[in-house]
Amino acid sequence: MVENSTPVLIGCGDVTDMTTPVEQGRSPFDLIAQAGRKALEDTGAAAGVAKAIDTIAMLRLFSDTSHRFATRLGTSANPPKSIAKRLGIEASRQLYTWNGGNMPQYLVNKFAEAIARGEMKAAMVCGGEALRTQHGVERSGLDISWKEDPGGKYEEIGDARRGWSDHEDKHNMRAAITMYPLFENAIRGARGRTVEQHLKAMGKLFARFAAVAAANPLASRRDGFSAERLATVDEKNKWIGFPYPRLMNSNAFIDQAAAFIITSAGTARELGVPEAKWVYLHGCADGHDHWYVSDRINLHSSPAIRRGAAQALAMAGRKLGDIGFFDLYSCFPSAVEIGCQEIGLSEDDPRGLTVTGGLPYFGGPGNNYVTHSISEMMRRVRSKPGSFGLVTANGNYVTKHSYGVYSTAPTQGNWQREDPARLQAELDALPKAPFTETPEGAAKIETYTVMHGKNGPEYGVIFGRLDATGQRFVANPPADPATLMDLQNRESLNRPGTVRRDGERNVFTLA
Repeated sequence: MVENSTPVLIGCGDVTDMTTPVEQGRSPFDLIAQAGRKALEDTGAAAGVAKAIDTIAMLRLFSDTSHRFATRLGTSANPPKSIAKRLGIEASRQLYTWNGGNMPQYLVNKFAEAIARGEMKAAMVCGGEALRTQHGVERSGLDISWKEDPGGKYEEIGDARRGWSDHEDKHNMRAAITMYPLFENAIRGARGRTVEQHLKAMGKLFARFAAVAAANPLASRRDGFSAERLATVDEKNKWIGFPYPRLMNSNAFIDQAAAFIITSAGTARELGVPEAKWVYLHGCADGHDHWYVSDRINLHSSPAIRRGAAQALAMAGRKLGDIGFFDLYSCFPSAVEIGCQEIGLSEDDPRGLTVTGGLPYFGGPGNNYVTHSISEMMRRVRSKPGSFGLVTANGNYVTKHSYGVYSTAPTQGNWQREDPARLQAELDALPKAPFTETPEGAAKIETYTVMHGKNGPEYGVIFGRLDATGQRFVANPPADPATLMDLQNRESLNRPGTVRRDGERNVFTLA
C-alpha cells in the first residue's frame, strides 16, 4: 500500500487553439481555465478534486515577463485568482511565478515536498499564452480589454533575478534569440565543424522533433519539416540570430495552455481518483549554472544539467537505459545539444528526445511549455504502465534547470528528496572564467552571433579572449552591414582582432 503522504499527479489537460477568430479577443485566462477544466475532468473526480485544491499556481505570462511581449490589452490584478474563479476553486493560496522555463517542473518538485510533509493538500499548476490573439487584436485596433480584478493578492514564487548582467545588457545581450546562438557557435567550435556541417547537423536534430509534432494533434506546426528544409535559408526561413534560421527558433506566437493537478495518495483515495490515473514523481532535482553567461567556464557545457539529471535518476533508482520517454527542453538546438551531452544521450537515440514535438514545432507558450511536456508525459507513462519518463526544464539562458522522473509504478516508503541547496552549493563552488569589463588590445573571438531584422543584419555580439591575459570580454563589432556579413560569412571562431572601450561598451574590430 502506497503511503498516504506520497505525492501523486492525478490530472492533466492541454489546449492548442489555432482557429478561434482573434476578433473574439479570447483572453489567456479563458484559455488557461479551459485547460484547467480538462485537468479536473481527467482525474475522474472533478467536483471533489476542485474542492480539495488549496493552492493554485500560474506560470508568469510573457506580457509580464518581457517588454517584447507587453500588451495594451491589460491583464488581471491577480492572474491565478482569475483562473480559480473561472473553475470554482476556492484556493487559499494563489501563486504567480517569476519567469523561467524551468518553473513548471520546479513547482512539481517543491509542491511534492510540501505534500509529503503535510503542508499542502492539493495544487493545480497552470499557464498559457494567447499571443496569437493578442497580436491579432492589437494589429486590428479592436477595442478589447483583458483587464480584470478578481480580488485578493497573489504570492510570487521562484527567482526574481533577471538573467543578464548590466554589462551584458549594454552589449544587447538580454534576449534568448541573442544568447542561444552564442552557445550554438561555441558548440560548433567544440565539435570541430564548419558552419555548413553544423547547420546540417542541427537540421537533422530538429527534423526528429518536427516529425513528432507532425503526429501530435496539439502541436502548432505540424508540417513535419525535413532536415534539408530546416537547414535551407530562404525568404520563408530567414536568419534570426546566426546560425539559427526562423524554423529553429521557439514558436511563441500561439494560443496554448496546460494544467495538471498534484496531491497526496491519501487525498486521491479519499476523492475516488482511480489509481490508473496516478503518476508518481520518482526523482527530481533543481539547480542553476553560474547566473551570468559571461561567468561560465565555457559556453558549450552545463555542469548543472549533468549533476542535476544524475541526481534525479539516482533518487529514482534508475539508469538512463531504464527511461522509456524523454522530453528535453528544446527552445533552440543548443539547449538540446548541451542537454544530450550532459545527460549522456545520443542525439539520435531511438527512444526520441521529445514527447510533444518541442518548442519550435509543438509550441513555446512562454514560461509554460514544460506544463505541456509534463501533461504529455503523464499520458505517455499511463499508456505503458510501469514505464518511466524524464522531463528536463530550462530557464533563462541554459541557466536554471529542473528535472522530473515520472512513472505509474508506485514509489517505495516515505517520499523525500535531498535538500536542493546541497547541489546548488556544489555548482556555486565551480570555477568561473576570468572576465574583464574593460578590455584593450589584441584578442580572438571565442563565440559570436549576428542578429538579423526584416531588412538584414542589425548588430553583432562577440565573446572574446584577450591575447595577453586570456581574460574573457563581451563586445559588439561595428554595426555596418558589410562588417556584420563579413563576421557571418567567414569562419570567425578564433578570428583575431582588437578590442577597445567606446563609452560604456566594448567594440571589436575584425582583423
